[in-house]
Parts: sequence; C-alpha cells; structure tokens
Amino acid sequence: MAKITYVTHDGTRFETEGQNGLSVMEVAIKQGVPGIDAECGGACACATCHVYVDDSWSEVVGQPEPMEEDMLDFAHEVRPTSRLSCQIAISDELDGLVVHIPERQG
Repeated sequence: MAKITYVTHDGTRFETEGQNGLSVMEVAIKQGVPGIDAECGGACACATCHVYVDDSWSEVVGQPEPMEEDMLDFAHEVRPTSRLSCQIAISDELDGLVVHIPERQG
C-alpha cells in the first residue's frame, strides 16, 4: 500500500492509501476524490484524469509513454509534469506521492 495525496485546485488535500497495482486514477475514484472524471475508465482514451505530478516526484513517476502523450494533447493547461493518472501504477516506490488536480479536465 502506498499513501497518495491529491491536492485540488483550491488547495484541499485528500490523503488516501492505494493498493499496489492499482492506478492513481482508480484510487481517486474509489476514494471519491473530486476533479478526476475518468470518463474512459482508465483506457488512456481521454484526458479526464489529468494530474500534475508534484515536482519532487516527477523523476520517480517518470515520463509518459507516446500514447499517453497523444492523449495529453486534449488536456487543459498541460505542464511539464502533466500525466494521466490512469497511467501511473501504484507501487511501494510511490509511497507518499503527491499529485495536483487541475481546475478542470479536458
């Protein structure tokens, strides 16, 4: 299990725990974190689970794969640390991860 903190655009923090193997998006949906719509259910076919990985975690999380990069073109206000939360798999290495949720999804 890894602790994941979601920070909404207004600064509200949601501290959760996620089972290894689940995605950051799946944990957000199961825990009722607002701002992650996940319209495609995690198939990397939309940009409605867009998050900004906290700068201190960007190297650990890594860069998006080409398919994810293509979908990020549809996200609102993409930044260098933008990722689709459905593409970030939880592992012990991500214990303490912090992601920021944009004000609106693509």
